[in-house]
Amino acid sequence: MSPGIFETELEKRTANYTPLTPLNFLRRAALAYPQHAAIIHGDLRYDYRTFYERSVRLASGLGGLGVGPGDTVAMLAPNIPAALEALFAVPMLGAVLNMINVRLDAATVAYILEHSEAKAFIADREFGSTATDALGRLQEKPRLIEIDDPLAESGQPIGGEDYEAFLDSGDPDFDWPGIADEWQAISLNYTSGTTGDPKGVVFHHRGAYITTLSNALVHRFTPQPVYLWTLPLFHCNGWTNGWVVTALAGTHICLRRMDPAEVFRLIDKHEVSHMSGAPIVLNALVNAPPELRRKTTHVIEFTTGGAAPPAAVFEKSAEIGFNITHAYGLTESYGPASSCAWHGEWNDLPLGERAHKMERQGIATLSIDEMAVLDPETLAPVPADGETMGEIMLRGNTVMKGYLKDAPATAACFEGGWFHSGDLAVVESDGYVLIKDRSKDIIISGGENISSLEIESVLYHHPAVLEAAVVARADERWGESPCAFITLKPDGEATSAEDIIAFCRENMAHFKAPKTVIFGPLPKTATGKIQKFMLREKLRALGPRKEPEAS
Repeated sequence: MSPGIFETELEKRTANYTPLTPLNFLRRAALAYPQHAAIIHGDLRYDYRTFYERSVRLASGLGGLGVGPGDTVAMLAPNIPAALEALFAVPMLGAVLNMINVRLDAATVAYILEHSEAKAFIADREFGSTATDALGRLQEKPRLIEIDDPLAESGQPIGGEDYEAFLDSGDPDFDWPGIADEWQAISLNYTSGTTGDPKGVVFHHRGAYITTLSNALVHRFTPQPVYLWTLPLFHCNGWTNGWVVTALAGTHICLRRMDPAEVFRLIDKHEVSHMSGAPIVLNALVNAPPELRRKTTHVIEFTTGGAAPPAAVFEKSAEIGFNITHAYGLTESYGPASSCAWHGEWNDLPLGERAHKMERQGIATLSIDEMAVLDPETLAPVPADGETMGEIMLRGNTVMKGYLKDAPATAACFEGGWFHSGDLAVVESDGYVLIKDRSKDIIISGGENISSLEIESVLYHHPAVLEAAVVARADERWGESPCAFITLKPDGEATSAEDIIAFCRENMAHFKAPKTVIFGPLPKTATGKIQKFMLREKLRALGPRKEPEAS
């Protein structure tokens, strides 16, 4: 077949084709806004000229250690300037950044360092005991560089080279090589690993670049935003927002740990315009003590994702000045893959209907070619009836390269030409997607499918409930029945299991209401996700539920 007139002698050249990468966003910001505030961390302020120079120095120093294309540089640090610098410096060498969750234990950190074949390891002193314990488990140890952050609450020297001294040794005029192919890996992010070893999700430069531009538009970023880092940078590289804010020459407000009092203080001090976080972050802010919680003087764009926040949380967010964008995604999709694109006419709906519209996962973002709800066996689309459940599947440029050193898992998740999310959902009449459950979390009681998320949404409307998780419990009569694990608000009203069950029966079909209620703190992963497998283990130890004796 002839290539056609538009291809004859019209070739890719260095003048008209370069690999897509987010790295040039920092260089551009430094050229356009050299004196604009780039990073604020306590009393420390870096402008964009300094941000770029420090990143180049870090790249130069790592190159001096022999780090090059395809090598891994691991980092164990919270949301501090060094983490933002590494986000650019490591890929400048064609190397791959692996930001490790700071809440992981030493054994898991050691596994990640070994599995990723890390050549260098940058660790914050506050997590020094974890870092040294992890390194002690390895036969081949990466080069250790340690960060002495003045805002850290604790930490002792851990035997590595000082980060600031390491930067001082780097060349600020280093001509960093960049990348040759946009398919090259840019970062490595490990999943939570609630069962078995965590999987290493590999991102590429093309996906990072495209997601950055998509997020800037879909999540209503504005030029030179002021972004407060309530979302961990180790979580999908901060949903790529480290690159987004830099592309827009915005100001990064660092935050070592999520603390509602500090968040509200920084919002006021710096006139924060944008934030992101899992529903647990949003929940903590809207339920902060009254003396901390207050309506902001300006609207803050807040993007939340993960499991759908309950409608009650959406309702309370508006009261403190947060304009919520509800996103959905996974580590395997660079974070957000869909969002509930808002319609202005929905603002006139009654509060309950408006909250329902907002809690949906919506439609694909600009960076995802297709998001569909398909029958997992036949891959046929489900009807848009709001009832027929299928699995959310994705395809596009912002789906991961695959799982590092795990070809079988990679092949399985891409079977049939789609990425299989494992999330079960329906499609409503307007084409918007609403997640009903994880495939493994469906409760089948007396032959009826019950959505744990539906029960949780009702539970969050109870005035005494702070957190809730529902899982299946073996039931001598029904096969399975819903069990609700609940954390109560510290200053909330007293309640009982009977009250909770009665509240659910008043607000949903009776057969869906929990038959067991257990109070107490909920176990969570290092990223704040509730570990339902631990709740199931607890229920297995309790044994099947028995019907109460007739009196």
